[in-house]
This record gives sequence, C-alpha cells and structure tokens, in this order.
Amino acid sequence: MQTSTPLAAGHPVRFYDDGEHHPQQGTLLGFWIYLMSDCLIFAVLFAIYAVLGRGYAAGPSGADLFNLPLVAANTALLLFSSVTYGLAMIGMQHGHKKAVLGWLAVTAVFGLGFLGLELFEFSHLIQEGAGPQRSAFLSSFFTLVGTHGLHVTFGTIWLVTLMFQVSRFGLTLENKRRLMCLSMFWHFLDVVWIGVFTFVYLMGVLP
Repeated sequence: MQTSTPLAAGHPVRFYDDGEHHPQQGTLLGFWIYLMSDCLIFAVLFAIYAVLGRGYAAGPSGADLFNLPLVAANTALLLFSSVTYGLAMIGMQHGHKKAVLGWLAVTAVFGLGFLGLELFEFSHLIQEGAGPQRSAFLSSFFTLVGTHGLHVTFGTIWLVTLMFQVSRFGLTLENKRRLMCLSMFWHFLDVVWIGVFTFVYLMGVLP
C-alpha cells in the first residue's frame, strides 16, 4: 500500500505499508519483560537465603543434609534438557516437525527426571526432621528451591501442551513463536539453577 502527502513545494512524500502485522516481536518483548520480573523474584529469594542461610537454630546445616552426588545428577538432567531443547529449536528452523517433537519429548523426560529427584530430596529431608519449619535456613532453602521447582513444573506442562499443538497444527508461525518463548523460559530456569547449585549447595557444604 502506498500513500502520499503533498508538501508546500509540490513534492509528495511517499509512505509504504506492507499491510502485515508482526505480533512476534511484540510477543517476544512482552515475554522478555516477564522474564525480567521473574529475575526480580529470584533475586529477592537469593537475598533472603543469603540473610537466613546460616540460621540453623541449633539444627542441621547444609553440610549435614545435602547429598551433592544426587544434586549433581539433578543438575546434569537440567543441563541436558537445555541441550535437547536447543536441538528441538534447530529442528524447528529447518521445518522438521518430527525432530521437534522427538527432542521436545526427550526434554520433557529430563524435566520430569529433575522434578522426581527434587521431590525425592524434599521428602528425604522432611523424613529426617529437616522440614521448612525446622529453621530459618531450611525455610529459605525450601522456598528458593521449591519456587524453582514450580517453575520447572509449569514449564514442563507448557512443553507437553506445545507438543500436542505442534503435532496437530504443525510448525505454524504461532507455534514457532510459542516455542521461542518457551526456549527463553527453559534456558532461564537453567541459569537460575546453576546459581542455586553454586550458591546454595556448593557453598552450603563449606564449613
């Protein structure tokens, strides 16, 4: 579509409009804003843990409770899930629907494995009498790690929902946009977990 506006000198200025709207850029910008708000939430939780993380109330410390090999295995699951999601995005860029669905399925398995190990850790701590009500340290620990776990849970549900949408409708522009948003969310959770693993678990076992 072409329009013109005359000037005083008689020379028109022409404007071009391709007649298309580009919601993808607006969606991605909005999702970036959401991720920044999520960053603030985790920043507050990390700050709370930094203040309360040594409040053992004569109870067990991280060195007494944390099973580093288990946590390392859980970390590996989440890291591998980011790799497999990246492979799904490569498949999307090449228009390979089956590859996208396959790698998303593997990513979902890794995500569920991560959640399973985290629930096992939580149940073990509670059985040992180290529940969130035991001390300020454990309250802040369960809040921080549990909030991340909830995010992984919602991300896994979103991932499975996208698998059904891609399976039914294919790699449409809408589904590609959704896959890109979930990709940012999933990698964001990976980065946050690296912070949790370093700041909470590794530093927690130091004397």
